[in-house]
Amino acid sequence: MANSRNSPSTERLPAVLAACLARHAPPGSRLVVGLSGGIDSVVLLHVLAGLRPEGLAALHVHHGLSPRADAWADFCAAFARSLAVPFECVRVAVERDSRDGLEAAARRARHAVFARTAADWIVLAHHRDDQAETLLFNLLRGAGLAGAAAMQEASCRLLRPLLSIGRAEIEAYAQAHRLAWIEDESNADVRHSRNFLRHRILAPLAQRFPAAARNLAAAAARFGEAQALLDDLARLDLAGNDGFPLDLARLEALPEPRARNALRYLLAQARVAIPSEARLREALRQMLDAAGDRHPAVELGTHRLLRRRGRLYLEPGGPSSESR
Repeated sequence: MANSRNSPSTERLPAVLAACLARHAPPGSRLVVGLSGGIDSVVLLHVLAGLRPEGLAALHVHHGLSPRADAWADFCAAFARSLAVPFECVRVAVERDSRDGLEAAARRARHAVFARTAADWIVLAHHRDDQAETLLFNLLRGAGLAGAAAMQEASCRLLRPLLSIGRAEIEAYAQAHRLAWIEDESNADVRHSRNFLRHRILAPLAQRFPAAARNLAAAAARFGEAQALLDDLARLDLAGNDGFPLDLARLEALPEPRARNALRYLLAQARVAIPSEARLREALRQMLDAAGDRHPAVELGTHRLLRRRGRLYLEPGGPSSESR
C-alpha cells in the first residue's frame, strides 16, 4: 500500500462528478462503485461519499490472481468502512488459460459480477489516460468505429464519470486528501497488452506530445458521436426490426457497408462482443453468400450467428459443427 504526501488540493473532481450525476443519476439512484483499491477507485469512492452518500455502496471483485488478493480485499473493506459506505466482496474464478488472455478473462468475470449486482449504476474509475489506452488497444486489434469510440461515460448500467480527468489530477487529489491506496504489482508487467501500451508507448509519446492522452481521448469522443449517427442509420435501414431473427432480404437489399453496419447494431443491441471489423465482415459474407441449401453458423464469443430458411438467428454459443 502506498501513502500519499501533502499536495496542493484540486477541487475540480467533485464538480466533474456532480455534473455527471446530474446528467445520468438523479437523487435516489443506487450507485455501486467498483472498488479495486487502486488510486483511481479510491479517489472515486472518496469523492462520491462526499457528494452522494445516500444509496452509495462499494463492490470489490476478488480475482484471486495475486498472492496479495486477500490483503487488497481487506484494505477495500476498511476504506469503505472509514467512509461509512456499505461494502461487498465477491470472489470469482478467472479462466487462466483463456484464448484471449488473462486480462480479458478477468474482465469477463468482473463484468459478470456487475451484471448480477442490484444497482442503478455501477460506477467505474476509468479516466482519460485509460481512455487513450483503450482507443489504441482497440485500433491495434482491428476494431472498427465502435471500438475507436472506446469507453462511453454512460453505457448500459456502467457509469464512468472520470473520463475527462487525467491521471495526474487524480494523484493530486489523493495527495491533497492524504488517501492511501493499493499498488498492484501486475500494473508494471509489460507482458500484459495494456501495460505495454501505458509504459512503452503512451509514456514516451507524452514526453514528445504532452497532450497525447487528452487528444486521443477527445478523438474517442468524436468517434463515439460518429458511431451514434451510424446507429441512427441502422435503425432506419432495419425499419423497426431491432432484434433477431431477421429476414436476410433486408440486409441483401442494402449496400455492403450499410448491411454490415445494421448487423453490427443488432449484435450490439444483443450485447454480443464483436472481436474485430474483419470478423464482422466475414460473418456477413458467410450469411449472405451461402447457397440456399446451406446453413452456415459463425461463432461470435458466447453466441452463434446462424442462417436458416432465409432468416438470421442469434443463439447461445458453443462449438458448432456447421461453422465454415
